[in-house]
Amino acid sequence: MKEYLASAEDVLSEQSTNAETGLTSAEAQARAAKFGPNKLKEEEKTPLWIRFFQQMADPMVIMLIVAAVISAVTGMIQGESEWADVIIIMAVVIINSALGVIQEAKSEEALAALQEMSAAQSKVIRDGKQISLHSSELVPGDIVLLEAGDAVPADCRVLESASMKIEEAALTGESVPVEKHTDPIALDGADDVPLGDRKNMCYMGSTVVYGRGRAVVCGTGMDTEMGKIAGALNDAKEELTPLQVKLAELSKILTVLVIVICVVVFAVDVLRAGIGTVTAEPHMLLDTFMVAVSLAVAAIPEGLVAVVTIVLSIGVTKMAKRQAIIRNLSAVETLGCTQVICSDKTGTLTQNKMTVVNHELAAPEEKLLAGMALCSDAKWDEEAGEAVGEPTECALVNDAAKMGMKGLDEEHPRVGEAPFDSGRKMMSVVVEEADGNFEQYTKGAPDVVVGLCTQVYDGDKIVPMTDERREQILAANKAMADQALRVLALASRTYTEKPADFAAEALENNLVFCGLSGMIDPERPEVAPAIEEAHGAGIRTVMITGDHIDTAVAIAKNLGIVEDRSQAITGAEIDKMSEEELDQNIEKYGVYARVQPEHKTRIVEAWKSKNKIVAMTGDGVNDAPSIKHANIGIGMGITGTDVTKNVADMVLADDNFATIIGACEEGRRIYDNIRKVIQFLLSANLAEVFSVFAATLMGFTLFQPIQLLWVNLVTDCFPALALGMEDAEGDVMKRKPRNASDGVFAGHMGLDTVVQGLIITVLVLASFFCGVYFDLGVIDLSKLATSMADEEGVMMAFITLNMVEIFHCFNMRSRRASIFHMKKQNKWLWGAAFLALVLTLIVVEVDALSMIFFGVEHLEPKGMVTALALGFLIIPLVEIYKAIMRAVEKEK
Repeated sequence: MKEYLASAEDVLSEQSTNAETGLTSAEAQARAAKFGPNKLKEEEKTPLWIRFFQQMADPMVIMLIVAAVISAVTGMIQGESEWADVIIIMAVVIINSALGVIQEAKSEEALAALQEMSAAQSKVIRDGKQISLHSSELVPGDIVLLEAGDAVPADCRVLESASMKIEEAALTGESVPVEKHTDPIALDGADDVPLGDRKNMCYMGSTVVYGRGRAVVCGTGMDTEMGKIAGALNDAKEELTPLQVKLAELSKILTVLVIVICVVVFAVDVLRAGIGTVTAEPHMLLDTFMVAVSLAVAAIPEGLVAVVTIVLSIGVTKMAKRQAIIRNLSAVETLGCTQVICSDKTGTLTQNKMTVVNHELAAPEEKLLAGMALCSDAKWDEEAGEAVGEPTECALVNDAAKMGMKGLDEEHPRVGEAPFDSGRKMMSVVVEEADGNFEQYTKGAPDVVVGLCTQVYDGDKIVPMTDERREQILAANKAMADQALRVLALASRTYTEKPADFAAEALENNLVFCGLSGMIDPERPEVAPAIEEAHGAGIRTVMITGDHIDTAVAIAKNLGIVEDRSQAITGAEIDKMSEEELDQNIEKYGVYARVQPEHKTRIVEAWKSKNKIVAMTGDGVNDAPSIKHANIGIGMGITGTDVTKNVADMVLADDNFATIIGACEEGRRIYDNIRKVIQFLLSANLAEVFSVFAATLMGFTLFQPIQLLWVNLVTDCFPALALGMEDAEGDVMKRKPRNASDGVFAGHMGLDTVVQGLIITVLVLASFFCGVYFDLGVIDLSKLATSMADEEGVMMAFITLNMVEIFHCFNMRSRRASIFHMKKQNKWLWGAAFLALVLTLIVVEVDALSMIFFGVEHLEPKGMVTALALGFLIIPLVEIYKAIMRAVEKEK
């Protein structure tokens, strides 16, 4: 049964209850057993240890674990101690997982927060008596009593309303409290009535701000509108971010590459030694296999996973300083490819504070403002510096306070009133003036108030009301209403003596028209420039709100979101669309008005169906499901509900929409830097693979696994981390968002990585052969093929490989721009390069370490100088390559 379509009597009959006596205790107990407590289901939290191991489910991490296992097994088969490799790799895995758990700490407290929003105690009629009980004990059929300040404890059908107004912004997004009545609601040809228009219902999570009422409980727990939202939160599936998808793809590529390397190196070694020889001496087969496996293990960029995690963590810290609190580590990068921002209106694009923005004066301005403030029940709070009470009336009191009129209640004490009534659409008060006279102020709907006026102010004078003046006033009212303003009229009447009768019929006639006040929930001043900047960065902003379409379009036009009404659509119109129709037409609209929580989720999914990366912002409970469904959910830190904050990936500490754009810029910077890190690390790994493979073809072994692990985890990692700290390049917010389907190697990055890997390979092999020449005076491949490679040549190749990486990290500050044209310096990179240089020199120059690594104590000065010089050559060679690529890309 849809209670809002039925009469109060029919709803009471359906619930088998009585409006005066309520349920009996026995019946309430039976219903409690049937329907359960008035609570939302709690979701089980994932234990810390499970979340720790979930971090290890990453394909890159799995590959590292497999590498460690293979390394341990090969060591045991050969009877050698290979535990150093295993310990190093597993340390990387454990540190990475710990970092992920610590940074994300994503506890699903949304449902607990939803429960906290429910009323703790409720006033209920049972057995014909009024009692107070915990809201969790309510059952369908209970009769609840509501008054100003009460939180609505369950979904209820209103039975009585004495000017009862309920603030439903958290559920509907509508900033103005809704006045409730008891009449059934007509469909008027529509399929259903939007949540915000169900004026005979009150819902769990909303708050009574004015008047009082009586209602019958129709839904409790998960059967409430709040319960539907809680269910939607549970139904939302966790999705991989674009970066996680791309790193998973990269790990697959590397896995295939490692297997191919194993097979090729093994096959080449067997063919070079001769199949007959290998068959005759089985240990040679095992040795050949172990060389291939060792190379494959060492060829994996062990530091990549940890570096990416740390770079993201550093990004989280930087964003926090910019008022964007990241709750989900991978959200940092997702921001960088955001293409659509679906923003809630109330409290996000607007201030969630009704404000008077326009006046149509007949009387002097001071009289209009003072009269509006006096004819309201909101009060000025000196301590808070603003009015407290019903939002519309607060706007009027704040408006008068701006003109210095703050103590009006004391200066003009109220002596009588005719309270607001929805039938009359106005209220009247009588106040005592300083001169002993009494002044009546009547405030209400313009068409009604004007109809009661026989005179009108013309400045300081009072003149008769004519039809022409009445038309002018109503035209001014329409002009304000067309701007989506909520318009109130004020009229007055002067008495020399205190009126004997304060009934509405006695007071509300022969009035003098004073003027009109138009108010709206205004847009935040920083939002329009932020939306313009987002547009320049190829990011589209759309508005999703539960508010009326006229109000939404007016705000959206001011902000530059839409140009006219044709770009707006309502929730009722969305209901008539199939999923396919909505997906096809979604890009036509910039404003979605009068929507309910399920509409918001459909809108987000429709944008995602266009392969768009969608961010959803919001502050109310009604925003929570769509925030969770979006690629990145953004909650408001100040005005946002706990529910929204707990499901969001990012929370704005300052509620500033502009902070989102700053976070998008930071996300782009981080993704750019992660790509630079991947290119930097993989070019080094390719060089190691190419070098060792070339050495294998020539008949000797160049590097041992421990030497390659040193390069991968020590020499490479510190500069890679420093690259992650690189500032954003100048055009980062002038280019369109990258396509989420673009691979990690998009934009010729794959070519860059291979070419730079080949350049490093040539330099490393050149250094090796220089070392052989310095040691032996001749380069004879046949001598090298009969034994292990020359120790001095290996040491020089090792130094060159390390130096190349140290110098190459400066090349990678920009993938295309010359490093000599970059205005800022990366102090972290200089520090990392110096640290890597010192560590490399320690390994080479400390005799005990050089014996472990190379089997030789030291290197001659000319060998050291040559190795360093060859390492430095990476800078001019890559500069030439960058210049060629700039010219090629400019031609295209």
